[in-house]
Amino acid sequence: MTLPEHYRYVVVEGPIGAGKTSLARRLAQHLGGELLLEAPDENPFLPKFYEEPARHALATQLFFLFQRIQQLRDLKQIDLFGGVTVSDFLFDKDALFARLNLADEELHLYQQIYGQLAPQAPVPDLVIYLQASQERLVERVKRRDKSYERSIDERYLSRLADEYRRFFYQFDAAPLLIVNSDKLNFVDEEADFDLLLRRIGEMKGPRAFFSKGD
Repeated sequence: MTLPEHYRYVVVEGPIGAGKTSLARRLAQHLGGELLLEAPDENPFLPKFYEEPARHALATQLFFLFQRIQQLRDLKQIDLFGGVTVSDFLFDKDALFARLNLADEELHLYQQIYGQLAPQAPVPDLVIYLQASQERLVERVKRRDKSYERSIDERYLSRLADEYRRFFYQFDAAPLLIVNSDKLNFVDEEADFDLLLRRIGEMKGPRAFFSKGD
């Protein structure tokens, strides 16, 4: 099963531990498409941020902002009509982390820079937003055991998940499929992955919801 032809640029999003990168990889492999991934390991400020958030938040955020816009500039130079591109990040959500982590003056500076860069980002044909309970997010983060994530406070994960819900409640820049991923395993369970593809193919409006059992 494949996707409708008009889905050429697909973004998978969700908070840390939701499974967005795993699903993006699975989709790109299945569709024979290009894969565009965040590169958090390249951000030298990220481990410092998890140790001392207030001190390193601005540097961490600005590094990600410039990194992501460069990736998307490169994407805009590719003929999107020649194939499918699947990404595990939405440029718009960068501001979500800024609002969560930056002090007022830092946020004002960030917003000025973001406003200059945002028009350069291409608009996705489809965004898949993966939701998950706090318990499942914590479990998944612990299971993947990345060194710089070991100090993440569970309260931070909870706040982040809440910010994602608020952000996507208002999101209308692209068609949106909201997926409750608590009981879904798109990597190991072929039936779950097939259900997702079918649900995407059945989308008739700008917003839809999918969970196991629907």
